[in-house]
Amino acid sequence: MRSLISLRGNGCLAVVLSCVLALQVVPLRAQESAAGAGKLNLVIIEGDGAINNLKQRVAREPIVQVEDENHKPVAGAAVTFFLPDSGPSGTFANGGRSTTVLTDQNGRAVARGIKLNKVSGQMRIRVSASFQGKTTSAFITQTNSLAAAGAGAAAGAGISAKLIAIIAVAAAAAAVGTVAATRGGGGAAAAGPPATVITPGTPTVGGPR
Repeated sequence: MRSLISLRGNGCLAVVLSCVLALQVVPLRAQESAAGAGKLNLVIIEGDGAINNLKQRVAREPIVQVEDENHKPVAGAAVTFFLPDSGPSGTFANGGRSTTVLTDQNGRAVARGIKLNKVSGQMRIRVSASFQGKTTSAFITQTNSLAAAGAGAAAGAGISAKLIAIIAVAAAAAAVGTVAATRGGGGAAAAGPPATVITPGTPTVGGPR
């Protein structure tokens, strides 16, 4: 009898322990599900892959969009842009290497007023977004180059050379037309009055018939 009671007691204890463990696991699973459902997405809209002209000292403005798990824009999210501490880099309008802006109603944030230094090469801009305890990050890569300025100057020189060639051809054509007109005018002036014609038979002097 005592053995039976002991077995029943152990069985009840096992059931109680199972229930306690289940109650502890359920909240953890709920928290994990909520965390996964509330993640942020950071989409790069403009600026990635841009080539900046170091002579102009101005970079292409990076534009990003913050979205929720359903890919809907998130307004009011804090987005921070970080420029590299060394190498190809620059400063923001505030004079520092980082700036924080809030996303607009379309979930977009723009890093304005980047002034480049004089170092050429790839510049990696780190972007971090946060909203209601959730965070996400991404990188935007741009290239700071003096070659871009040289290419622009070369293109301008090429256009100037073509323009000069077109003007030269037009001037030559105009000169040829002027010479032709002058020669034609001289031939008309040399024609003069009708020549005298003499025919056999009864002498007759007069103009051509």
